[in-house]
Amino acid sequence: MIEPDLELAQALFNELYAIGYDGIGVTRDTYGPGEQRAHDLIRLSGTELGLEARIDAALNLYLTLPGLERSLPAVLTGSHLDSVPRGGNYDGAAGVIAGMSVLASWIKCGRRPKRDVTVISIRAEESVWFPVSYIGSKSALGLLPADALEAVRFDTGKTLGKHMEEQGGFPETLVNGAPAVSIGAVCAFIELHIEQGSVLIESRQAIGIVTGICGSLRYRSATITGQYAHSGATPRTHRHDAVVAFAELVHELQNTWQVLEADGHELTLTFGQVNTDSKQSDFSKVAGKVVFCIDIRSRDVDTLDLMNDYVQRAVADLSAKHGVNFNLGEKIRSQPASMDPALRHGLTVCAKNRDLKFHAMPSGAGHDAAMFAYTGIPTAMIFIPNANGSHNPDEQMEMDDFSNGARVLSDILWQISNQ
Repeated sequence: MIEPDLELAQALFNELYAIGYDGIGVTRDTYGPGEQRAHDLIRLSGTELGLEARIDAALNLYLTLPGLERSLPAVLTGSHLDSVPRGGNYDGAAGVIAGMSVLASWIKCGRRPKRDVTVISIRAEESVWFPVSYIGSKSALGLLPADALEAVRFDTGKTLGKHMEEQGGFPETLVNGAPAVSIGAVCAFIELHIEQGSVLIESRQAIGIVTGICGSLRYRSATITGQYAHSGATPRTHRHDAVVAFAELVHELQNTWQVLEADGHELTLTFGQVNTDSKQSDFSKVAGKVVFCIDIRSRDVDTLDLMNDYVQRAVADLSAKHGVNFNLGEKIRSQPASMDPALRHGLTVCAKNRDLKFHAMPSGAGHDAAMFAYTGIPTAMIFIPNANGSHNPDEQMEMDDFSNGARVLSDILWQISNQ
């Protein structure tokens, strides 16, 4: 069995950290200098290996090892290179670097697949920068709606289309041109990614084989408007307290989550941002406004819709009870995705052949693999253990764990690319 080029992988991780470190964590901003530096690094590494390099209108990067029969549909692997602000070094990047380490090892030993094998570095997976999910993969697959180009980045106030143009992209082509990845030209997509929870660490499993990816239902800019009032002079019965209304919303929906889980529903519920107005609120006032967000995730569309019904009912009841006004704002959805059964079986065989313990598990987080699966491309995901969670500076992926995942990736890619 051929071993991935771990020396190259470690060097690339080190360089990514050096160019992305912001003093606290790693920031590779979507369609900004951070993400661009990462793409430049991976492109240079690929061309030095002799891989064919291509960039599409949305600036997704494709590095291809040509196959012996180039007319056959290709095999794709890879992930994203952007990060959340002050995140870690491995989220997304591990999947790109794993693909690079696999192809580098094949090249060194003269291994040539039957089909093209391409490592794709996908743009803009982290929707924290723009309020649009899966920008890069949707763009590649011809699924990005035209109005997404008008979405505004949270920190610059500039549109997605403007950011693309500034980095050298062609947003107008995304609306009028053919997709960069046509469905018939790809036979499979495999994404390796760090696990963003602690299941593999706690169960001491070498890899995770993903069964499906949760969809989401989000209200990113919800508000409760009550009435500011003196904290000492306003009796309880005369208050329109936005904070109390919000607290009851959290309590009711947490109870609902527990009931739905007991009934067999699989979902998560998160209130990731909660703010009062720092300029108008203070310790001696009843809060007149709260801004918050809601994130609901599940692999089942009906469960997402059911939880959303409970949100709507709770909002109506609490508005009347507390004399406040709820405005949930725009509802944003992403669809759940199932991983291909044949590819999942292939991954289990590869893991067993390597004597690696594995765990079949869902992904609560969203990944670009969901978009490839959504289009009908056979898709699979490999999770590798990662301590301390993700989306924080303390991501802690061990190279031994990375190497296990990269070995399984190498084996499955070789298998598929020679069919």
